[in-house]
Amino acid sequence: MLRLTPTLFSSALALAIMPAAAIAQSEAAQAEAHAGHTGQAANHSEHAEHAASMADDVAGAEAVLVDYRESLTARDADAMIALFAEDSAVFENGKDEGSFSHYMEHHLAPELDAITSFTFSEPTVSVKRMGHMAFGHETYNYRIELTDGRVIEREGVATSVLRHDAGGWKIVQYHSSSRAPRNP
Repeated sequence: MLRLTPTLFSSALALAIMPAAAIAQSEAAQAEAHAGHTGQAANHSEHAEHAASMADDVAGAEAVLVDYRESLTARDADAMIALFAEDSAVFENGKDEGSFSHYMEHHLAPELDAITSFTFSEPTVSVKRMGHMAFGHETYNYRIELTDGRVIEREGVATSVLRHDAGGWKIVQYHSSSRAPRNP
């Protein structure tokens, strides 16, 4: 038979009641935290209003992407530049083009001068917001007519990352790619 000494008995008793004390302490902490939270119940309507405002503001991010497409077809460089953050990054068809300003200066601006017509068809825009950031996905077809008579038709996709701050939504990263249409 096992004989417990008073010291061993005290230690065994302490170990046996420790989990119960820890559970009781944890339950007390949770109750206290919940009591503070229930006082915030009136603020849930403010949270719902904020969530609705954020959902409405997804339309703002979508509008920036639509404005970029419209500025491109209008060949309005100033309008395009205004839609991008200064620290933006542009990737096109597997090439890092640098910031949008760099892309405009070294790539897009010379092309805009050679375009007589630029049209998009069947565009789609989808945006998902995550806090002060939004992620966009676009699909489209486009047709470009050049001053030398060439016509370029492509199917394209683009993904973008937008940031929202006091100035509104700006594109911080834009990645587009295209290919010749597949024959049906």
